[in-house]
Amino acid sequence: MAHLAQRRTENVSGDLYVDSTCIDCDTCRWMAPQVFHRDRAQSAVFHQPMMNTKDRLQALQALLACPTASIGTVDPPKDIRTAQQSFPIPVTNMVYQCGYHAENSYGAASYFIQRTDGNILVDSPRFTPTLVKQLEAMGGIRYLYLTHRDDVADHQKFHDHFGCDRILHEDDITQETRSVEQPLSGTDPVELAPDLTIIPVPGHTKGHTVLLYRHQVLFSGDHLAWSNELQHLIAFRHACWYSWPILLGSMKALLDYSFEWVLPGHGRRYHAPAQAMHQALAQCIDWMVMQQ
Repeated sequence: MAHLAQRRTENVSGDLYVDSTCIDCDTCRWMAPQVFHRDRAQSAVFHQPMMNTKDRLQALQALLACPTASIGTVDPPKDIRTAQQSFPIPVTNMVYQCGYHAENSYGAASYFIQRTDGNILVDSPRFTPTLVKQLEAMGGIRYLYLTHRDDVADHQKFHDHFGCDRILHEDDITQETRSVEQPLSGTDPVELAPDLTIIPVPGHTKGHTVLLYRHQVLFSGDHLAWSNELQHLIAFRHACWYSWPILLGSMKALLDYSFEWVLPGHGRRYHAPAQAMHQALAQCIDWMVMQQ
């Protein structure tokens, strides 16, 4: 939990604050941008939300999602239970944000897809009893799909509890994930179900893949995200652990697919009509060429 004695001086006065343990993962800033901003390479509260407002709920959701528990309140939050019960948070079309980001994945977001033919957890959040109970009530987890090696977090705990099959490309399997039930191989797309396509996109890591749901939602891991600073889609040039030229080729291959949402592990999500998304992806590719 956050410590008042470590409260950053950059916070405005009031109940809510960020302490000096913040790792600058950006979680709180995209979950509650009207409350948190970046100041001197860490987050801080610039606007104190009023009780019983949407701003207050989103701030408490960010508090719970913070991977390092760096967000706190001066007084015990009487409305914290409302925020706890709000997870997972609806995004679109039976897709939810799980919250409860894990420190060992540097605060990566994870998502839950509720499906008649079996629910899917996309990357792993913290194994938190409140979230687990909510996921149980929504039908449990059939598959735990892992985009790449960096965001596996508490995958073993989710597997042990739900009995879900884990999916990860063999090129990203490590000692920690050696027991995954469905390793992927090669570079050809894999149709997990009629509404689910796994697309290999090596570059960020050798075995990175993305998941396309209903030709509408792309769960992009650390392959593709919106940059609030640059105001366009990007790949992570300074966090490319395998090959930038190969990553560029993988990005070009995505032009063959249609989708309207980009839901990343890191970076900001992006929503646009399919044609505008295609144009945004082409712009990203042009930008990547200039970064070589």
